[in-house]
Amino acid sequence: MTAREKIIVIALPGIGDALMSTPMFRLLRYARPEAEIHALVMFPATRDLLRADPNIDHVHFFDFIHTSKVEGLLYLFNLRKHGFDISINIYPQNRWQYNIFAILLGAGRKLGIRYKLRDWRNLSGLCTDTLGEDDSLHCVEENVRLLSLIGINAPLVEESLPPLEIHLKTEYKEFATSWLKEKNLTGRHPLIGFHAGTALFKNHIMRRWAPEKFAALAKRLKAESGASVLLFGGPDDVSANEIIKELAGDAIIEVRTKSIMESIAIMEQMDVFVSNDSALMHIAGGLGLKTVAIFGPTNETYFHPWKTQYSVVHTGIECRPCFSYSTRPLVCFRHDPAEHFLCIRAIDVDQVFLATQNFLK
Repeated sequence: MTAREKIIVIALPGIGDALMSTPMFRLLRYARPEAEIHALVMFPATRDLLRADPNIDHVHFFDFIHTSKVEGLLYLFNLRKHGFDISINIYPQNRWQYNIFAILLGAGRKLGIRYKLRDWRNLSGLCTDTLGEDDSLHCVEENVRLLSLIGINAPLVEESLPPLEIHLKTEYKEFATSWLKEKNLTGRHPLIGFHAGTALFKNHIMRRWAPEKFAALAKRLKAESGASVLLFGGPDDVSANEIIKELAGDAIIEVRTKSIMESIAIMEQMDVFVSNDSALMHIAGGLGLKTVAIFGPTNETYFHPWKTQYSVVHTGIECRPCFSYSTRPLVCFRHDPAEHFLCIRAIDVDQVFLATQNFLK
């Protein structure tokens, strides 16, 4: 009897990046139906999302951030016992640690991307098979392109590729129904979701549209469209959400849940979702929601909501987008400090309101 091919996908970034690898998982499963497909993650929300993906056989979770290096090494050496044939570092994973992880997992073939910026620090040379970064592509397309290294080729055209994979159990759908009923929102429309947060690492808080503007937008949507505005967020978003709640008053309904999957189930009921470039923006796209995406320094070419109706709101300032994948924190290169991150600060409430209204017509 021939042993099953074992493939592990190293998906250590946050939930948004991991979600953008799910079309790759689907294509991998289709092309290699007999393979044993694993995923390695380090955030609970990512674990919960990928566990529900039918294209993945095993999800391995370990908190590499809050545990010792020795514990992390022991975990990886134990995982190595599976005898992986192939490892895949999803895009974007441009830190040297991820390629060290691939070495420690011991797969015969190690797939990864060679990044345009400071790739020598990424140690991509530790991979056996690599492709040069193509920043004209969406993150989903970059992940799918990695499969070409093992003979799985797919057209890099959004219309031809799979959607993001989000699978909600019945218990989560029932929770959302109950929650909406409790808040007296059943059958009420329009329901508009907000996410005012972003990741906090490497100064990415500077990608956030001002909470004061979210509050003003909520009040205007309620007054002019009769909308019920629901405010989503996680632990990193508490401060911003507190400001929004204080300023918006009864124009905002905060969503508090015990898990990311419960929040996603409530999000699924929204008519429109308004968000910074964040994990929840990608989740909204994965749910097929009409999405208003607020972009500052990051590049909508490779971050836009995938395979859904969306509108990108940005300033059109000449220096954006300036974001590139590197190990340094996000910085602004405008000479005048008063103009730093003007790309996000100059977006006004009218712009986002009009983009939202267009989806309500």
